[in-house]
Amino acid sequence: MSQKSLVAGVGMIPFVKPGTSGNYIEMGAEAIRLALKDAGLDYDLVQQAYAGYVYGSSTCGQAALYQVGMSGIPVVNVNNNCATGSSALWLARQAVQSGMVDCALAFGFEQMQPGALKAHWDDRPNATTVMTQGVINELTADVTGVPGALMMFGGAGREHMQKYGTQMETFAAIRAKASRHAANNPLAMFRKVMTTEDVMNDQMIWPGVMTRSMACPPTCGAAAAIICSEAFARKHGLRTDVVILAQSLTTDRAVAHEARSMIEVVGFDMAQRAAREVFETAGVDPRDIRVAELHDCFAHNELLTYEALGFCPVGGAEQFVVDGNNTYGGQVVTNPSGGLLSKGHPLGATGLAQCYELTHQLRGTAEARQVEGVELALQHNLGLGGACVVTLYGRN
Repeated sequence: MSQKSLVAGVGMIPFVKPGTSGNYIEMGAEAIRLALKDAGLDYDLVQQAYAGYVYGSSTCGQAALYQVGMSGIPVVNVNNNCATGSSALWLARQAVQSGMVDCALAFGFEQMQPGALKAHWDDRPNATTVMTQGVINELTADVTGVPGALMMFGGAGREHMQKYGTQMETFAAIRAKASRHAANNPLAMFRKVMTTEDVMNDQMIWPGVMTRSMACPPTCGAAAAIICSEAFARKHGLRTDVVILAQSLTTDRAVAHEARSMIEVVGFDMAQRAAREVFETAGVDPRDIRVAELHDCFAHNELLTYEALGFCPVGGAEQFVVDGNNTYGGQVVTNPSGGLLSKGHPLGATGLAQCYELTHQLRGTAEARQVEGVELALQHNLGLGGACVVTLYGRN
């Protein structure tokens, strides 16, 4: 059995700096309440829930959900690194599409600490480096004093620069674009507009490769989505205008370390395969997409993702940026929300915040961020270690 999976409601709280938010229980519960209110749905009608978070102990999802209601439904806690939120969404959509349930809740939250991401266990291997640490050590042997995630994504950007002549200013232009988009998003953490020159003149954290503002900040926040069947939506008078047309969750293949490429280490193959599967399933071409939320944890990764998703040829991303094809008036508006770079990146909430933005784009309710004539919207959410979720939404 296969039935349509509709996005009946979405909720999101403002993303903020660590130390200025409520706790994860409060944030998660508020996002759930907002999604239920947006859908016009009573919580007692939700049949399953999937909770996404990275930095928390077991059953944190229940702790947040119990503030909304204790109906005894199954709750599954999800951790897929930075792709956690969209992995929870993938599970909720799968449950509805299969006919297992008619209504599922996906929500995600993160209460983060200041500073660069770090492992919180020092007595066991870091899962994200078990297969690839040798490659990282080999390809970045000349670099010292750079945090792990920055090393990987910055190394991938440097590889693109070496292979295709990409300039550091191109990454700066992507970051500046993100700031212009975020200026219109009241839920974004950073809303100050930056120019390419501002980004280039920021603190250099990897000479010739990256400045501080090219990296997304640690963030606290939460977001949620109500996924239901069309029959359920019509029975309960819910919205039926946004549908998940196709979705793919991929993990690494051996190429991630056998290719001896930092671009592959950070998930290029995962993203490319997920996108191809989604486009083939839906019968859609990348050129049909006019708006997309991409996993721009670093400006460098956004550039790589243009190529992985097929928005431009491999090696052609710099020209794509130079031609203005990544913003309003161009081929596809990428990260109208401001993306992770400006909106923020609370790991468990990120994928559901992307769903929030694209749902409003398809409804035509994105206000100053609205992309005209949206019929299709694409989401890309990446987690090293690894997982990549690509989701295609459409107007029903």
